Amino acid sequence: MTELTVSGRFDIDIAPAGALLPNTGRFDFTKTWTGGIEGASAGVMLSAGDPASGTAGYVAIEAFEGSIDGRTGTITFQQLGSMVDGTEALRYEIVPGSGTGDLTTATGELVLDVADGDHSVVLRLRLA
Repeated sequence: MTELTVSGRFDIDIAPAGALLPNTGRFDFTKTWTGGIEGASAGVMLSAGDPASGTAGYVAIEAFEGSIDGRTGTITFQQLGSMVDGTEALRYEIVPGSGTGDLTTATGELVLDVADGDHSVVLRLRLA
């Protein structure tokens, strides 16, 4: 097994796509990735709760195409985020079995740091 740590960043465009019920939302988004992760992704996010009060949650699925540390292919990310009393928690990982090309066996977790609107990431990538 090959294990890598890859850094990068992304720019995101996100647009509301309607609510399912009161206090819920649906959003479509696209990202442009740079650094050790180069490419583009698109996804859908569903949210619920009241972020203004510091209590909310969301799930997202995101399809990526490009290269990671020079390995090309596609993968799918899944995200699960929550906020309770303003404290955030996030799981952001590669969906097992979603890879193609050089990323066919990819699994791993992504750590996201958002500061002043800049989205920096560190991906712990595993390839069988």
